[in-house]
Amino acid sequence: MKEITILSGKGGTGKTSITAALASIAKNTVFCDNDVDAADLHLILHPEIKEKHIYEGAWVAEINEEQCNNCGICFTHCRFDAIHDINSQYTINPLQCEGCRLCERVCPSNAIISERSLNNTWYVSDTRFGKMVHATMGPGEENSGKLVSEIRRKAREIASKTNADFILNDGPPGIGCTAISSITGTNSVLLVIEPTLSGLHDIKRLIELVRTFKIPMNAIINKSDINTEVTKKIEEYLKNNVIRLLAKIPFNETFVDAMIKGQSIIEYAPDSEISQALKYIWSEISKEENEKTFHLVTNE
Repeated sequence: MKEITILSGKGGTGKTSITAALASIAKNTVFCDNDVDAADLHLILHPEIKEKHIYEGAWVAEINEEQCNNCGICFTHCRFDAIHDINSQYTINPLQCEGCRLCERVCPSNAIISERSLNNTWYVSDTRFGKMVHATMGPGEENSGKLVSEIRRKAREIASKTNADFILNDGPPGIGCTAISSITGTNSVLLVIEPTLSGLHDIKRLIELVRTFKIPMNAIINKSDINTEVTKKIEEYLKNNVIRLLAKIPFNETFVDAMIKGQSIIEYAPDSEISQALKYIWSEISKEENEKTFHLVTNE
């Protein structure tokens, strides 16, 4: 079983659209949406939920107004400004609470109780392409990196039981906790790069991160014709860092049309040149035997 994670240095590169396209041709594969903070792979894969699980988040404190004597000790000790005096009654804003539980320990009247947040959920679903594991997090919730680890563990469990050949992870953007959790233990990474200055800057940071895990990388430049100068800089950077560029995909509104229909671009326009490029990309990252690059005609 091989685990492939698709990552981008920033949001909006087209990573999920490409993941969905690859999912439509990836046989005997389990899919996992690692972007738990802003999951959207379900918008194209239309999962039918079979299992639903609560994931306990960070600790959140709450004041029992009947026991509270309004001494203000918790207020003076809170370093996150989560405790507020409202109409002569101290209350805790759960979106500001960091779960350190200091207020609970210093309260002389035992009026503060901390409980784990139950505002996060993860699912095991069926899709038209195969099993999918995904999650949702409530606003301001923490421990997203741990949640990614949990759903990846479940995806590996399903893949093992079903003798799947691949796990395909739709990773998060950036280099934060969720990205680190998505990279750890994966077999290879596919980078989706946008040819903008921010795209170039952020992919350099992501490549540095992936390199620390000694995981092989391939790359795609998506929307390659929106800034040909930056595209050339990205190509040069990838070449200097010995990262294989599999394809340059020009901007095409067909991607948008496919999403509006709730389909991958390969389902929506199977004979298009972009679909042929994506089929080539999957064949390469799933076996990595052929060293040639797909030469997609662009507007450059």
